[in-house]
Amino acid sequence: MKNVRETRAAPPPHRLLVLSSTYPRWAGDPEPAFVHELARRLVGRFEVTVLCPHAAGAKREEILDGVRVCRYRYAPSRWERLVNDGGILANLKAQRWKWLLLPSFVLGQWLAMLRLRLAWRPEVIHAHWLLPQGILAASAPAVPLVVTSHGADLFALKGGLFSWLRGKVIKRAAAVTVVSEAMRQRLRAECPEADARVMPMGVDLDARFTADAGEPRSRSTILSVGRLVEKKGLVHLIEAMPMVLAAHPDARLAIVGFGPERGRLEERVSQLQLQDAVHFVGAVPQSELPRHYRSAALFAAPFVEAAGGDQEGLGLVVAEAIGCLCPAVVGDVPAVHDLMGDAPGWVVPQRDPAALAKAIISVLDDPAAAARQVAGLRERLQQRISWRAVAAGYADLFDGLVSGAERVDA
Repeated sequence: MKNVRETRAAPPPHRLLVLSSTYPRWAGDPEPAFVHELARRLVGRFEVTVLCPHAAGAKREEILDGVRVCRYRYAPSRWERLVNDGGILANLKAQRWKWLLLPSFVLGQWLAMLRLRLAWRPEVIHAHWLLPQGILAASAPAVPLVVTSHGADLFALKGGLFSWLRGKVIKRAAAVTVVSEAMRQRLRAECPEADARVMPMGVDLDARFTADAGEPRSRSTILSVGRLVEKKGLVHLIEAMPMVLAAHPDARLAIVGFGPERGRLEERVSQLQLQDAVHFVGAVPQSELPRHYRSAALFAAPFVEAAGGDQEGLGLVVAEAIGCLCPAVVGDVPAVHDLMGDAPGWVVPQRDPAALAKAIISVLDDPAAAARQVAGLRERLQQRISWRAVAAGYADLFDGLVSGAERVDA
């Protein structure tokens, strides 16, 4: 008689609920996609549902790359414009009437989260941003909570009330993560008992943001990519262009992105009579970004601390450029040192067009030296922020919390 082996079905994957405000509205959306990029890489080890705000043209519920996306309503469709085209804080600053959307925005996500908890029963929650997602998730007892701060929720929301709310989230969370060492230090200064981990979001350095020897690199195109908001510092890059043009008359600046600062930036271009040298490309799908990075002579990201305190939490566009072996000149906000290390000459003082122009000219003068330096930077970043490493780190954290093997109390 043959031995019959008992086969046991594999247990179903744990249920992970992700809360976010920023999320792609559809496939190919130019809005920042880092939350989705992490979520889709967790599919398989987890059953992933993302709860995020609805926007005009987006589906209420769909499956994107294996991720179930639920979008909650917070206003009539034509008014659901609090998040996109610049981000919440920039939109509130640019259009004061949008403050009226905040109560329904927060309440809508809280109610939708409660419904999902009852109907779907998630086993772990990942809230992107301490506020408001972290404070909403903190109201869900008995579910392990991981909260990730990306920058604006820590740097821009100042005052005793916001500090108190962040403290409440930290005390409730099983684990708190931040995307750079500078953010970890800032959080510890505000909340000494916070034991935050530095776990950045990732960049696809394996398949998407790679070099292409067959695509010729320009000797004159300066590229900038990102939301057109104050903390990107683009007005200082525009003001550096006359000095760059004096040394390299054929230099051209291509600005890829969208946001509420575009009108102000176009006005500065006109004032400096740079219409022939500065081109606003507008929004492009994520899939087209590598082509821009591969063809540019260099990438410029003159980050600054905005008047309200907001600044880059990490600056993943810099890593995207370096992944495509595009030299990067960046503004000296604390977080960029996690990416740039001690790259000589490429990290420049904030709001200093002359220093910015000098760094740009040095790259244009000696592209061979710049190519050697960026190759070393890419190798360093491959070990730290490739999505393969980042997703594995978050998956292990969630698994440990669900199994009860790990508990990080802040």
